[in-house]
Amino acid sequence: MPSEFVTKCSKVLAAKGWNIAFAESATAGRMSAEFSMTKESGKILRGGIACYEVFVKEQILNVPHTLIQKYTPESAEVTRKLAEQMAKLFHAKVTVAVTGLTTSGGSETPEKPVGTFFFSIVTPTENINERKVFKGDSEQIIIQAIDEAAKLVIESIASL
Repeated sequence: MPSEFVTKCSKVLAAKGWNIAFAESATAGRMSAEFSMTKESGKILRGGIACYEVFVKEQILNVPHTLIQKYTPESAEVTRKLAEQMAKLFHAKVTVAVTGLTTSGGSETPEKPVGTFFFSIVTPTENINERKVFKGDSEQIIIQAIDEAAKLVIESIASL
């Protein structure tokens, strides 16, 4: 069952007649799955790409290798590029890209601990970029990240 935030976000999108698409790294398709379980899914969900591995970011979503090398796959810069590329591919009114760290290893540093997530959201009027750090195990972190993405979308489009 989707969370209250995903449900509310779906209702807000449906009320506007808008759709949404996702580029998901750390959430690996879970965000799309959560939105697919709302009553409004058939009206709002355009689709998504689980771009967990760097290869997919580079080859499918055309994120430059140099950008990933310079900033890491889990970074604000790469997440922004993912959102831009998804917006072009899916022609959705709202596009959400998310990258992050759910377990130790990878690009984890003291400044970017496990639980760090980057969000980039493209709407008709603005691009939103956020960084948040969540606590918990991998699943708890992912659920918190999905809820945060839904909240960010609601905040950005509710008044439009």
